[in-house]
Amino acid sequence: MTAASTLTIPLPLPVPTSHAQVPLPKKRLPAGRPREWYISHNRQLKAMRLAIALLDSGVYTPGQARDVTIRRTAARIGVHPPSGTTCRLVRSLLP
Repeated sequence: MTAASTLTIPLPLPVPTSHAQVPLPKKRLPAGRPREWYISHNRQLKAMRLAIALLDSGVYTPGQARDVTIRRTAARIGVHPPSGTTCRLVRSLLP
């Protein structure tokens, strides 16, 4: 008789239980653009992250998203406090 062989089956990866964002590897921004472009681009990315976090927390309209609420959300998700310009941009992204 031959010895019984053991079959190993790879286990599936654990499913995240929350809506936590998995950080993606950062890409370098293209060189050769004016400084204002980089400032605007980074502001748009930050506003988008904040708008998504606000939507996840139950803030659905621009009227609900006061500067204090946006800055509190930024602290909760670990982002530097946004400027007034970024807060306006966040409100413009909300439906």
